[in-house]
Amino acid sequence: MKMLLPLLLLVLVSQHAISTVVEVYEGEISVLLTCQYSGFIPENPTVLWTRNDLNPKSVHLQREAKDDLKGQNQNYRGRTSMRPDALDTLDFSLTLRKPTKTDSSNYTCSIGNERKELKVTEIQLHVKGEQVEVKVEEGSESVILPCKTTSDLPEDTTVEWTHSDPELMVAQVHSNNSDHLKQLDNLYCGRGKMNKDLLRTGDLSLTLKYPTERDSGGYICTIYRDKDILRQKVVLQVKERFPSWAKALLVLLVLLVVSGGLLYHFRHYFMSVCQVEVEEGAESVQLPFKTTQNLPEDAEVVWICKEPEYRKVHVYENGSVQPGEQHQVYKYRTKMNEDLLKTGDLSVTLKHPTERDSGRYECDVRRNGRIRYKTVQLKVKGRVQVQDQTGDIRNRSSSIDPTPLMADQSV
Repeated sequence: MKMLLPLLLLVLVSQHAISTVVEVYEGEISVLLTCQYSGFIPENPTVLWTRNDLNPKSVHLQREAKDDLKGQNQNYRGRTSMRPDALDTLDFSLTLRKPTKTDSSNYTCSIGNERKELKVTEIQLHVKGEQVEVKVEEGSESVILPCKTTSDLPEDTTVEWTHSDPELMVAQVHSNNSDHLKQLDNLYCGRGKMNKDLLRTGDLSLTLKYPTERDSGGYICTIYRDKDILRQKVVLQVKERFPSWAKALLVLLVLLVVSGGLLYHFRHYFMSVCQVEVEEGAESVQLPFKTTQNLPEDAEVVWICKEPEYRKVHVYENGSVQPGEQHQVYKYRTKMNEDLLKTGDLSVTLKHPTERDSGRYECDVRRNGRIRYKTVQLKVKGRVQVQDQTGDIRNRSSSIDPTPLMADQSV
């Protein structure tokens, strides 16, 4: 009777084995096949992962904290691993690296010894080779990243959108369970939206507002449905705006190998630096910057002069202006809208501009690191005196550009 008891417990576990579905795209670094056990551990136990449509069928075998891969199918050599303490933690999950389409199949996780081998769980692995590609032009109001599955999903379904490259960032999460909620990356705060009735319709698409070039890359829509884990991949390409006439001009310039002076003259068409000109003596000049509305309340907005020398122009943080942070050159000369974070209008007005204010200005929006920025090139044309034939003194604007144009990225 004592010898039959362990086997009876294992039989009971095998009757409750869980079948799950895992989907992954070919080219991913790895995929996890989950196997959690809560039953009785027999003497001299082994944990075995198998695939019955192969010969040999062994995918991975572990006994007493050591892998035994002598009988492993050669297709999995160097690609599988388990926790060394699997038998202590009862976490028998298998990591499969560099999944390919040929890995798609049913995998069985079993526990046993020399007398008996009983199934704990079975996983259906689907390795997909297709991926959806979406293209949009920078400056568009929004873009939709499609993700659709079966309708009438369970209420406890969790949907997670992540930007997988160049680094993992959480873009949007839908969950009725607060324990599953993850903090969105700053880059996506207030920019993502999903359908309200997504569980009923199965349309889990993500609408991303104001796409920019840095939003380009691979996005993963992960669906945690009951015990199933489904994934769909979308590759977003945000194309930088480039007018057709500018393309034609660029081709012409390359073909004719024009002089450096001509290229210098037209270079501002090919750069994303905003150009602002004003005459010395004007009452004020505005350095424009408009971005998304409803920025985080704890966002910090800093205008600085990068060239000809570094100077803080205007600082807004903790919900108010910080005049103590300004360089003395700009004291009492700058102004921004009071509701700048709500409207997204971060323009700064500079009073009584002079020729020495000419230079390259940059606005940074920061919240645990930079989340927005824009560069503005300001040119203040000085007034010089010349004498005409009658001896009268007249003023005229000089056209000397005191600072070189610098290329940079804008929002």
